[in-house]
Amino acid sequence: MTEFISIRGARENNLKDVTLQIPKRKLTIFTGVSGSGKSSIVFDTLATEAQRQLYENFSLFIRNFLPKYPQPDADAIENLTMAVIVDQKRLGGGSHSTVGTVTDIHGVLRLLFSRVGKPSAGGAIAYSFNDPRGACPDCNGLGKKVGVVSDDFLDMSKSLNEGAVQVPFFNDWDVQAYTLSGFFDNDKKLSKFTKDEMELLLHGKDRKFKAQFGGKTINLTYAGVIAKIERSYVQRDIKTLSERTQKAVMPYLKPRECPSCKGARLNPAALASKINGHNIAELSSMEVGELLKVVRAIKEPKAGPIVNALVERLQAIVDIGLEYLSLDRETDTLSGGESQRVRMVKHLGSSLVDVMYIFDEPSVGLHPRDVHRLNELLGKLRDKGNTVIVVEHDPAVIEAADHIVDVGPGAGRSGGTIVFEGTYEKLLKSDTLTGRHLTQALPIKKDVRKPTGQLRIKNARANNLKSISVDIPKGVLTAVTGVAGSGKSSLINDVFLVQHPDAIVIDQSAVGTSTRSNPATYTGVMDDLRKAFASANKVDAGLFSFNSKGACEACNGSGVVYTDLSFLDAFKSPCEVCQGRRFKDDVLAYKLDGKSISDVLAMTVAQAVELFQKRKEIVRKLQAMHDVGLAYLTLGQPLSTLSGGECQRIKLASELHKDGSVYVMDEPTTGLHMSDITHLMGIIDRLVDGGNTVIVIEHNLDVIRSADWIIDLGPEGGSKGGEVIFEGTPAELVKAKRSLTGQYLR
Repeated sequence: MTEFISIRGARENNLKDVTLQIPKRKLTIFTGVSGSGKSSIVFDTLATEAQRQLYENFSLFIRNFLPKYPQPDADAIENLTMAVIVDQKRLGGGSHSTVGTVTDIHGVLRLLFSRVGKPSAGGAIAYSFNDPRGACPDCNGLGKKVGVVSDDFLDMSKSLNEGAVQVPFFNDWDVQAYTLSGFFDNDKKLSKFTKDEMELLLHGKDRKFKAQFGGKTINLTYAGVIAKIERSYVQRDIKTLSERTQKAVMPYLKPRECPSCKGARLNPAALASKINGHNIAELSSMEVGELLKVVRAIKEPKAGPIVNALVERLQAIVDIGLEYLSLDRETDTLSGGESQRVRMVKHLGSSLVDVMYIFDEPSVGLHPRDVHRLNELLGKLRDKGNTVIVVEHDPAVIEAADHIVDVGPGAGRSGGTIVFEGTYEKLLKSDTLTGRHLTQALPIKKDVRKPTGQLRIKNARANNLKSISVDIPKGVLTAVTGVAGSGKSSLINDVFLVQHPDAIVIDQSAVGTSTRSNPATYTGVMDDLRKAFASANKVDAGLFSFNSKGACEACNGSGVVYTDLSFLDAFKSPCEVCQGRRFKDDVLAYKLDGKSISDVLAMTVAQAVELFQKRKEIVRKLQAMHDVGLAYLTLGQPLSTLSGGECQRIKLASELHKDGSVYVMDEPTTGLHMSDITHLMGIIDRLVDGGNTVIVIEHNLDVIRSADWIIDLGPEGGSKGGEVIFEGTPAELVKAKRSLTGQYLR
């Protein structure tokens, strides 16, 4: 008998009294256009209530340290189990957090070394760079030290007499000391210095010499250029220097490899301990695919169970398509999709069952080739006896569902209802937007635009790139494709943007975390609205800002009041004075086209476009939001509530009016329903037709089919990637033998 999680009368955000039954221990996928209400059901209703009820079991003392979850607006939510939420937030954690530490694999590896490493450095903790017992004492386990790089201070084509030492914050006496020391041939060009002379010039210290100064002989102590800078500026607390000196010195202080551990992070005892000729740092720096072979070759009988546990976890990383990562890769360098898949690995090793796993678009950043691996992992979690719930737009993931819930029919106020529940086969026959678009694909573009010039990338070597040079055509749409880890982001973000810094970047990073920033303030339409209200009513524009003179005094313009209930969670309620409208009553009496400022902020973009048709400047900015598919957002909705895809599109809206620019978009289809992709392509085409160059990093086959030019990287990820596999048009890519992307286009 199938059990269900049941929701009755859910009204979060735009939900219209939704009643729903979700089968337990099955894979359920929620679909629907962006803004239809999928996240309101899955995250704001189900996940929030599961977290809230779980946290209520902890003592008050512990609850004070945990996030506070409000009770969702619903009549009843029943049969809930514990929720594990795997979202797209990037893994932070700073330089002490690596793929190995966050997946707990590093802990197993340390245990292995403590059992069979020769010579032993001690217990497992002696191999940890996050503990003083294992960390390199020189860099405290960071592998890097802030230091100075000599290239910034020396002109190798000059001699000391010609002014080769060029440290902007040295005084004349500091520079003269090198010529007066008598240690060098002052007329010899630095490029001709021997290794020992260079070492002395840069790092020499504590050598005494006599110098003639003002007719007197004085005794001095010599310090090399870098030794002097480090002693005077690096080893001192930078805050004790004057502000002017700090400004002069800071640009030259850069993290560089720790000279003691050479970036390995560990102390000499841990690094001396080896298994089959490798120390723990060497194993951590291998790609997981390679590391797996090395671990399987460890045959020590007493290490058997540890080796098996390691193999199982490393295999999970390979299965999820991340075999190109190494365990020492810092987590804050991972993309959103990689972060999410690394989290999945952690949960696959868990022995908890009957858990509700909730995933937010796990296919983000995955090449079509790897989607089947994702489906297998979701299936594994379900088969262990868990309820797996996924919010997703990728047709290949939707096909793997046991049960599908389609939310719609539109976005914002036009959404918030359930338009379909059932199997994939039934969805294909249904007349919903998702059902209709699952079987439709955009045609391969035949008439491609002609480039107006080239943007050159020369000898790109960032990360895994194998010194590649490519030309990106100007005035057309170029798609950069390839499997995860093939080098797409390295080529564009780490090389192209450094060589072409004036490009406009539209990525998925958050646009604002404050409840005071909203679509109206972000796109600048709020300034135009304030001016229009002020001139229509002949008053000060500051009155129409809830951050300034017009703010309700009871809630300071936030619209809500927090009541501290001592030992219970703080209670948030609409402000009784302004009824949540944020403004003083006398401000709300002023009207523009029959509406108060609060009425306007409560409108959707679509409604506001209609209202302000005659006001060109306001409509131009509103129309940009309308065009990128955000017509359903209200002008006053806090930006902190937007999804990654919505953040990206609101950035796009605020940049759309520039001509003759280079735009770089990182997976712009994230969070977009299939029906919205045609719409997105229309906007991109308009940008290109306006004389702009657009570069997209993308896995979506419809976008790739619609490009003018494709640069395909690969053939695989990590060390097996970093090469240009193909350059040409979509029609030519279909025939390319080595290209995995070409296979899927066919």
